[in-house]
Amino acid sequence: MSLTDLIGQDAIIASLKASSKKQVIQEMAEVAASITNLPVRLIFEQLLQRERLGSTGIGHGIAIPHARINGIYQIAGVFARLDRPIEFDAVDDEPVDLVFMLLAPEGEGADHLKALARIARVLRDPENTGKLRASRDAGAIYGVLNAPATSNAA
Repeated sequence: MSLTDLIGQDAIIASLKASSKKQVIQEMAEVAASITNLPVRLIFEQLLQRERLGSTGIGHGIAIPHARINGIYQIAGVFARLDRPIEFDAVDDEPVDLVFMLLAPEGEGADHLKALARIARVLRDPENTGKLRASRDAGAIYGVLNAPATSNAA
């Protein structure tokens, strides 16, 4: 699965200024609402509800907040590079500066999990994260997120 199926350039925040996990989720939910035509509050509340089950901070400065939402009909993503790393209750207790939010239809199962796995693979590659952290505009970030996989697939 390519990330092009999950995210458009209009869903990338190149430099998000936020001071808390809630603020990051709120700002990203606003972008998600504009691309899904769902209420911001619904998206925000579903993401916070998922976060209460356990942090989506996967380590190495990366978080993948995600939720299944009634009313969305295809998987959608929003990416943000934070202006300054923030506390996200990540598994390694490190602050987070790269966030990929994923929203999926309520009944979605396998495709949601495949999308999460693909995002994690892209974001766990140190070369990719280095490029993402160095990128200053949405076009450059989009290019990194959608570059063909170059690792281990021989």
